[in-house]
Amino acid sequence: MSTNGSANGSVDGCEDAGAGGSGVVFEPGSYAVDSRTGRVGRVMSQDGVCVQLRPPGGGVEWDCPSESVSPARPGDVLRARVTELNHERRLP
Repeated sequence: MSTNGSANGSVDGCEDAGAGGSGVVFEPGSYAVDSRTGRVGRVMSQDGVCVQLRPPGGGVEWDCPSESVSPARPGDVLRARVTELNHERRLP
């Protein structure tokens, strides 16, 4: 599945996910896993149908249908936080 956003920032399949999503609310700043790809991301926002995730350490955000997002496991969170800290140390 493509992770390239369209002009409105959505990802193929997210706009067709249907209203309501999974019913799970993800707090902005928490970590979640996109089950379609296995990628871990920091939750930036959620509109009910899609959750917007950003890779640890920064990068291009992507939209994921709410039903394809699950909370990150503790090991995934630790790995993501280490990635972010390492990225911050390299900034001028």
